[in-house]
Amino acid sequence: MAFMLTQSINRFYKKADAAADDSGAGWRVLLDGRAVKTPAKADFLLPSEVLAREIAAEWEAQGEKVQPSTMPIMQLAATAIDRVRPNRPGVIAELTGYGRSDLLCYRAPYPEELIERQAKKWQPLLDWSQDDLGVALRVTEGVMPITQDDHALLRLQDHVESFDDYYLTALHSLTTVSGSVIIGLAVMNKKIDAQNAFECAMLDEEYAMEKWGEDAEAIARRDRHRAELLATGRYLELLG
Repeated sequence: MAFMLTQSINRFYKKADAAADDSGAGWRVLLDGRAVKTPAKADFLLPSEVLAREIAAEWEAQGEKVQPSTMPIMQLAATAIDRVRPNRPGVIAELTGYGRSDLLCYRAPYPEELIERQAKKWQPLLDWSQDDLGVALRVTEGVMPITQDDHALLRLQDHVESFDDYYLTALHSLTTVSGSVIIGLAVMNKKIDAQNAFECAMLDEEYAMEKWGEDAEAIARRDRHRAELLATGRYLELLG
């Protein structure tokens, strides 16, 4: 869902900086003293100084060409304003829907080594979800869909709805990259960090590569997912 220019553009500014908004309501990123707007030309008012300064540093680090792919924190913050805020109910519904098909709920029927790895990494997160969040999701073997309890999904929706637009953007990134809203919520609640989220999300793929060898496509996918999860983890730190 990240929303930003996808193509590089010529650098059109000399200096990037951050400053408090005159209203005192937040912080702005400035390029040669002019406030940055989102890709959709919306007001880019940020909730924290450290977030604004990190985004300003992303702009400042650009060379002759501005490469949006090297500005993940800018992309996440802009997504919160341009994509999540105007479509908040849809985002909440999408994330709640992950509870019906969460990665952690679908276990391998074999081999035993993979079964044990999944139980060791995934079950503690489902236990935490049940005990701390009141969201008890059922587990099955294989890929056949399992029906989740309606009460659990309503509780899940309550937790998803509790985040403001900036945090909801982080949850969306964590969930869609990992395939698990429970992994996403665990990071949001500081049960695990982004690196551990990556390890949980890529458990099956890592096992397959151990057994059958690596290929370029799988490595690229793994590296891309790790970068996205770690960037989202950093974004959360900056939100405070």
